[in-house]
Amino acid sequence: MTGEGGAAPAAGRRKVVVDCDPGIDDAIALMLAFASPGEIEVLGVTTVAGNVPLDAVAANARRLRALCGVPEVPVFAGCPRPLLRPPVTARQVHGADGLGNAELPPPAGAVSPVHAVDFLRDTIRAAPGEVTVVAVGPLTNLAVALVQRPELAREVREVVVMGGAAGSGNVTPHAEFNFHVDPHAARIVLESGAPVALYGLDLTRQVRAGPDFVEWATALGTPVGRAAAGMLAHYRATGGALHDVCAVGHLLRPDCFRLEPCGVRVETEGVRAGRTVVARAAAPEEANARMAFEAAPAPFLAFLRDRLARYPAG
Repeated sequence: MTGEGGAAPAAGRRKVVVDCDPGIDDAIALMLAFASPGEIEVLGVTTVAGNVPLDAVAANARRLRALCGVPEVPVFAGCPRPLLRPPVTARQVHGADGLGNAELPPPAGAVSPVHAVDFLRDTIRAAPGEVTVVAVGPLTNLAVALVQRPELAREVREVVVMGGAAGSGNVTPHAEFNFHVDPHAARIVLESGAPVALYGLDLTRQVRAGPDFVEWATALGTPVGRAAAGMLAHYRATGGALHDVCAVGHLLRPDCFRLEPCGVRVETEGVRAGRTVVARAAAPEEANARMAFEAAPAPFLAFLRDRLARYPAG
């Protein structure tokens, strides 16, 4: 389903930093990334306050690192709050611990002493044109890095963002959660000139983990399968849309998504803060993102199952 503006399959192995706030769908996204070493080299996981506070998301990333058997992947703690607004969490969706109180190991290893913003800035600068950032939480870390070094917008290979919506939001009638939490950061990233692939609710609501997916994950009988089933059983109460997983899928199965060039503006004030105003079919000089609108859920979910089934029995 590679349509106008759709990403071509990546040549070789992509160098990737996952910037996230785990979060149940973040957790499944990390499982998918860690299960795909032939296509993705995860240079690091940077965390940001979002679904739960910063200490919890950093701990959750380390729990997932242990679960997936990738102790070598460093975890970095980033910004503990949005740029200008008070913190907002989504514990009502993800549970008190952020992972639906599912069966996961305790955090493994320490958080890196390097700040997530410093890691993002220095990693992109050290390998111009090679590093892709998959940003599936509030965009605070990336926005600060771009303010510190605007040249990053030209040096990054691609920024794949889960955020925004051309239609209705999921926190307010206007705003999707990540952009609602830090609309100023979202505006900085989208106005930076970086090559952005934007996966908003218009796309991600099409890809859902239903009861059959939970049953399948349970039947795997592996630690990853049990953890995924436990998290998704909790998450399905709010619809089970695999928002963040689609952003990783952009790198692995671009044929399952259709993107088109758009002009995207983020509102930052008042009751509409976090709303994305989207101009479809924008002229090249007006388009600042390629936004995803259509998915092929069945083949993508089959692909996700195949990758999760690669994890060992434990």
